[in-house]
Amino acid sequence: MTKNKGVLLVNLGSPDSPSVPDVRAYLREFLSDPRVLDIPTIKRQTILNLFILPFRPKESAHAYEQVWTENGSPLIHTTMQLRDLLRERSSLPIEVGMRYGNPSTESAVRALVAQGVDQIFVVPLYPHYAMSSYETAVAKVQTAIAAVAPGVELRVQPPFYNDPDYIEALVEASAEHLAMDWDHILFTYHGIPERHLRKADSSGCFCLKLDSCCDNPNPAHGYCYRAQVLATTRAFVAKAGIAADKYSLTFQSRLGRDPWLKPYTDVELERFPAKNIKKLLVISPAFVADCLETIEELGMRGKESFIQAGGTDYHLIPCLNTHPRWVQTVEKFIQRFEATSDQPQGFPNA
Repeated sequence: MTKNKGVLLVNLGSPDSPSVPDVRAYLREFLSDPRVLDIPTIKRQTILNLFILPFRPKESAHAYEQVWTENGSPLIHTTMQLRDLLRERSSLPIEVGMRYGNPSTESAVRALVAQGVDQIFVVPLYPHYAMSSYETAVAKVQTAIAAVAPGVELRVQPPFYNDPDYIEALVEASAEHLAMDWDHILFTYHGIPERHLRKADSSGCFCLKLDSCCDNPNPAHGYCYRAQVLATTRAFVAKAGIAADKYSLTFQSRLGRDPWLKPYTDVELERFPAKNIKKLLVISPAFVADCLETIEELGMRGKESFIQAGGTDYHLIPCLNTHPRWVQTVEKFIQRFEATSDQPQGFPNA
């Protein structure tokens, strides 16, 4: 029987507004996710209610105020723009759902079902696999389908960290900045705790067990965030012709005291000028839409740290957002889904 197909774009989400109550509600939902703060429930709720929610919402609300526009959240607005551009190119129903906040994943599933869809192709807008991003997004869709329309089939776009079209889109979108006069380009990716890599390695004997664990091919790389961001970086510099001594890779946005992936972006930004790196390009390929972590953390605080440390020029390369080459890339994902329903969709712990 022929299926009525539809597409669901899933992104992280944002608070409904930069007000402290809305930011608190958003952080509560986000940090209550056991795939984000992956510790026992009682301990997670204790930390959340005693040490995070009484203090962090005010600080985060100020940060969101810095990036909020007349269209609201940049991440949500850009994701909606991407949806609209894709609707112009595809005959399939296309909706947007956020993992946290609004528009909710459940509302997006309901909208697709209301249009007669009985097979949903979900595109997690995360290039790389991580339990706290890609995996939790897909799990959320599974839960929503089970609650709203249990008979609907699910197909999932795999992580596209090394997809040639994605790499081409990144390089093309960066071309104007790469043509500038610069000393160094920094690839910064959202960080995750090291324990997340160990949990994703079902063998328990590869990720972070060997010094060269990300350099030698291994099935564990299918679920290894670190290996995948390295692959993205290597593919980009090869495509763009960037010399090995002209780039480096770091991780941003850590939370808590447990070890996260290193080196840390904020630390390296302060060190670069002393290494005679005064003109810096910064790119964050883990995000496909500009958001708090790119606009405020990197574009504002990161730039300030670098300049105060002695840097002279700091340029943040925008995310893919609605760049035509990126729209074409997602369009190809959808076209492949239309052509076949045999899509990889397995991931651990979902």
